[in-house]
Amino acid sequence: MIHAFSMHGTNLVLDVSSGAVHVFDDTAFEVLKCFDQDGRLNDEKLYKLKEQLPQKGIPEAVDEIQALIDEGLLFSVDPYEEYLPQWSKQTVVKALCLHIAHDCNLRCKYCFAGTGEYLGERSLMSLKVGKKAIDFLIENSGNRRNLEVDFFGGEPLMNFDVVKEIVHYARSRESDSGKYFRFTITTNVLLLDKDKRDFINEHMHNVVLSIDGRKEINDYMRQRVDGTGCYDRILPIAKTMVEERGHENYYVRGTFTRNNLDFGEDVLHLADEGFEQISVEPVVASADSGLDIREEDIPRIWDEYERLAKAYVERRASGRWFNFFHFMLDLEGGPCIAKRLRGCGSGTEYLAVTPEGDLYPCHQFVGQPRFILGSVFEGFTGNP
Repeated sequence: MIHAFSMHGTNLVLDVSSGAVHVFDDTAFEVLKCFDQDGRLNDEKLYKLKEQLPQKGIPEAVDEIQALIDEGLLFSVDPYEEYLPQWSKQTVVKALCLHIAHDCNLRCKYCFAGTGEYLGERSLMSLKVGKKAIDFLIENSGNRRNLEVDFFGGEPLMNFDVVKEIVHYARSRESDSGKYFRFTITTNVLLLDKDKRDFINEHMHNVVLSIDGRKEINDYMRQRVDGTGCYDRILPIAKTMVEERGHENYYVRGTFTRNNLDFGEDVLHLADEGFEQISVEPVVASADSGLDIREEDIPRIWDEYERLAKAYVERRASGRWFNFFHFMLDLEGGPCIAKRLRGCGSGTEYLAVTPEGDLYPCHQFVGQPRFILGSVFEGFTGNP
């Protein structure tokens, strides 16, 4: 399988199985379209192309493409396909998303968690459940040393005393278990005072700060319980947090909807405010919300990503550097074979834990009983 596309005047061809990336000139790019996905030249398509383009360069392009095919760098066969059953076996758990609070002090219009309730009642995780979750992770992580815990919500700062106690408990278990914990917290920033920042900066490997971008976009979508916006409150706090962390190990994370398909403007706004690590991602919303991304929006979104990519490259060249999460591609290393074959670790390597201790494959499934896999007290009772 190949993916062929043009970006800012450059024709790029990715051979999926080998990982090879090629730059084609215009003639070779058109000739490539005469090859079927199995790598066979379609003579009828080539004949029609010769009627449209000058003959010069076409035979050479055919030969060059065929050479890449022969070298296993184009239309290549997946060398790992036979290993798929082996990598589909049960794996160890390496990460937990702790729903430390099924409650929130915002009422975001697109919230997939029902403003924190997750189709249930507002609640906070107890220290008892949190400790048991750490024990569960240790017991189900096999020989893996490095483990990850993400404090999530709702808004986890609403239950921050328990967050701190869970961190201390996990650290206390490291020596006897032979494990090392890395912590992340995702917050809407409203309650992020100095004491909380100091603790997070000392103990959390990463922090995710939720801001949607421009003030008018953020305050329309991310409103407090009384209906007022939060941008003016959270922006200076987020900047302070980033400064205290030395502009490292954080992300400013936003969401775009049908309301702002020009989301590139939000990314650039955040960059202009001094944030260097930015992620703005498409909404997960129902069709009746009016905010969901629809099929007819896709061409507009493609154009917006391309426009953002152009600004991204120009800013980096001029020294106005920032990093956009979805543009982070490792063309030399890339994902390991296990990740390529398995994809998402939801329900296998990664689990979500509710305030009551129930286990779900992922935070997106929480509140839907048919997806419960078990609990931190009883272990797996479903089919992970």
